Amino acid sequence: MGQPTHAPKEWWRSAVIYQVYVRSFADGDGDGTGDLAGVRARLPYLAELGVDALWFSPWYLSPMKDGGYDVADYRAIDPAFGTLAEAEKLIAEARELGIRVIVDIVPNHVSDQHAWFRAALAGGPARELFHFRRGRGPGGELPPNDWQSQFGGPAWSRLDDGDWYLHLFAPEQPDLNWGHPAVRQEHEDILRFWFERGVAGVRIDSAALLVKDPRLPDFVEGRDPHPYVDRDELHAVYRSWRAIADEYDGIFVGEVWLPDTERFARYLRPDELHTAFNFSFMTCPWDARRLRRSIDETLAEHAPVGAPATWVLCNHDVTRTVTRYGRTDTGFDFATKAFGTPTDLTLGTRRARAAALLSLALPGAVYVYQGEELGLPEAEVPVDRIQDPMHFRSGGVDPGRDGCRVPLPWTAEAPYAGFGSRETPWLPQPADWTSYAVDRQQDDSSSMLALYREAIRLRPALGDGPLTWLPAPEGVLAFTRGATALCVVNLADAPAGLPAHTELLLASGPLHTDGSLPRDTAVWLRV
Repeated sequence: MGQPTHAPKEWWRSAVIYQVYVRSFADGDGDGTGDLAGVRARLPYLAELGVDALWFSPWYLSPMKDGGYDVADYRAIDPAFGTLAEAEKLIAEARELGIRVIVDIVPNHVSDQHAWFRAALAGGPARELFHFRRGRGPGGELPPNDWQSQFGGPAWSRLDDGDWYLHLFAPEQPDLNWGHPAVRQEHEDILRFWFERGVAGVRIDSAALLVKDPRLPDFVEGRDPHPYVDRDELHAVYRSWRAIADEYDGIFVGEVWLPDTERFARYLRPDELHTAFNFSFMTCPWDARRLRRSIDETLAEHAPVGAPATWVLCNHDVTRTVTRYGRTDTGFDFATKAFGTPTDLTLGTRRARAAALLSLALPGAVYVYQGEELGLPEAEVPVDRIQDPMHFRSGGVDPGRDGCRVPLPWTAEAPYAGFGSRETPWLPQPADWTSYAVDRQQDDSSSMLALYREAIRLRPALGDGPLTWLPAPEGVLAFTRGATALCVVNLADAPAGLPAHTELLLASGPLHTDGSLPRDTAVWLRV
C-alpha cells in the first residue's frame, strides 16, 4: 500500500498528528469499549479537523493489564477492537482522506500471556528471551537486584520454581532481553508486517529502556552508564530499524525521556529516529520565561542533527491540559497528579486555548491527544472504577491515568453522550460530559473545536521558516516564522498591546475593546 501522493515527502516535519486511544474514542458496536468500527465511522470528523496523521495507542491482542501496553500478539488486533482486516480497511480509508496512520510498538516488554513468556514459564531456552535470575539471600528469597518498577514496588517477581523475572513496569509485563538475536529479529519482522499494511510510521514506547547491563547490577545514583536507561547499545537497534523504515518511506517517533539534551539528540541522528516526543514543553508550567526557555532549548537540541521538534500538550499518560493549566500555582506533581490549589476550569480553558495557538505556531510537528480539541478536563474516576495499574502499585497514592482516558462525548442527547449505544462505557463519563459533546461544539464558532479546526486550517499562513523572537513586554511571547504572520501570547497579569498588523487571523479569545490582548490569550496576526 502506498502513501498519499499529494503531500510532501517529509510530511512529518510539520504534521499535525492526532492520538487515538481506541478504547475511549468511539464505540461502534455498543458494547462499552471503543473499537476500530467507531474510528472508521468518525474518520470524516478527523478529516474535517484537518489532521495529517493518526497515532494509535496499541490496538493489539492484550489482556489489558496496562491499557494495551501489555501486548500478547503484535500481529493480531484485540477482539474488543475488531480484526486485522478492519485495521487494514481503516488504514486504507484514512489514506483516501489524506490521513496517514502511525502504530504503537512496545519493544521493552510483552504481556505475560505472550507465547514467548508462556514458553519461558515452562523453563528451557525460552527463558533466555527475558531476564530470569536466581534471587539473593540464603534461599534466594530476595530479588536479584534493587531495581524498582516504574509503577512502584520491586521490578522483579518470583515464580514457584524460585526464579525471578524482570519487569520495569507491571508484573504482567516481563522485559525482553535485547541481547538475544531472536528478540531483535522478531521486532524487525513486526515492523515489516505493519509497513506492508500501509502504515506511515511507528511510535516507539519507552524507547530508551530496552537494553540492560547484562550484569544487572544494583542501581547507584549518578552511575554512568545507567544500567537500563539510554545505553549505547540501543543505537545499533535503531539504526537497523531505520534501514527498514527507509525501505517503506516510513517514519519513527520515539518516547525518549532524557534530561541530557546532547544524548537525547543522538537518537535523532539521520540514520536513527526521525522524531522524538518533547516532554519539556508538555511538562512546563504556564509561565512565559519557562516556556520560552523550553522552546529555545528544544529547538537548540534538535538543530545539530537536523531533526524537527515535536510539540505536545497532553497524551494518554498525562493529566489533561485544561486541568493542569487551571491552577494559579506551578506546583503540579506529575507523579501524584497533586496540586497546591484547586482547579479553575475557566482559567484552565482560557490558557489551554492560548496554548493551542502557541503550540500550533511553533516550527515542527504537533501532536493532539483525543479530546483536547473539545477542551475536556481531567475526569475524576470513582475509586472502584479505576483500572490503571499505577494506582494499585502505588498503594492508592497515585490516582492513575484513567482520568485522561475517559470515553469521548459525541452527541449530547444520545446514550452515554454518543460514545456508544447499549452498554455502560468501560470508564464512567462525568455527569457534565454532555456539555463538551461534538454536536454542541460543531456549529459554535467560539468553541474549542472551532478554534482547533481554524488553527489547523490557517497554520500554513504562519510560514515555514525558523522561529524568530520579537521584542515584547515582560510576560509576553511574540515570534514570527516568516515575513507575513506572527504569533503573540500574553501570559502577563495585565493586557498587552499588539504589534502593528494588517489582519487578525485568529484569536484564542476576544480582545479588549481598545484592541489590546487580554491575559492568557494568544493571537495570530498578518503583518
